Amino acid sequence: MRHYDFSPLYRSTVGFDRLFTMLDSLGQPDAANSYPPYNIERTGENAYRITMAVAGFGENELSIESRQNVLTVTGEKSEEENGEGREFLHRGIAARAFERRFQLADHVEVKAASLKNGLLHVDLMREIPEAMKPRKIAIAAVNGKEGKTIEAKAE
Repeated sequence: MRHYDFSPLYRSTVGFDRLFTMLDSLGQPDAANSYPPYNIERTGENAYRITMAVAGFGENELSIESRQNVLTVTGEKSEEENGEGREFLHRGIAARAFERRFQLADHVEVKAASLKNGLLHVDLMREIPEAMKPRKIAIAAVNGKEGKTIEAKAE
């Protein structure tokens, strides 16, 4: 496993701590967790959708939490009624608990979540505040002068 030392970059940058932490966590073994499978798609210029395959989970067994630029989706199966004489010959539907975390960019908010046909859809929207959006600044002439023209006399 490779580990990179980002300490020289910490001395010359401001506000990129989270970026270096994310880069450092890429090589950790828990990054290879693949349950449940998911898709991330762009549905508009500032709109995104995360779709997770959560077969066998109901709305009351799933929770979605957004806190400090981290979206956490948790699934926990309720205790099933294991009746007498119930025996599985093959159990292919995963019923294990899971927790999946997604790093969100600044100003990305969860707009809606829905569960349909075993797929959990989480809709996200990036809403940049007006104060942070670029704005055009008009250039006005000073003291009524529109521009300076340089003339030369031909001799």
